[in-house]
Amino acid sequence: MALEKQIQEDLKAAMFAKDATALASIRGIKAAIMLAKTAAGASDELTDADIIKIIQKLVKQRKESAAIYTEQSRPELAEAELAEAAIMEKYLPVQLSEEEVEEAIKKIIAQVGAQSPADMGKVMGVATKALAGQADGRLISTIVKRLLS
Repeated sequence: MALEKQIQEDLKAAMFAKDATALASIRGIKAAIMLAKTAAGASDELTDADIIKIIQKLVKQRKESAAIYTEQSRPELAEAELAEAAIMEKYLPVQLSEEEVEEAIKKIIAQVGAQSPADMGKVMGVATKALAGQADGRLISTIVKRLLS
């Protein structure tokens, strides 16, 4: 719950500062949290881990949108999306470097006893749980494929 309170406090601060980019970003996070809380079958409370997953999804959406805008020669829209993503990333745990992720995956492969690409599912299950919030799933998948082949 501490993360949700921090988001609420930052929303107030952005309102007082009249920071339109921060306000839009934080409102987007708040809206996604409320949507998750009111979804059918969802509990009324979200853990910090749940909120981090929501924010990661929002950041990924912003970055994908920015890439599309860049391809379509709309740099002003891409900059706005990237600015929102940067604000949202403040609420995420520090991301591991590619080398740190690779070291962690090497340990997981040894722990699981994986030998070939056929064991990728076992490794991915453990790796995504162990590195949740610290590394992108696509990066984890790429490194696991490379190490097992």
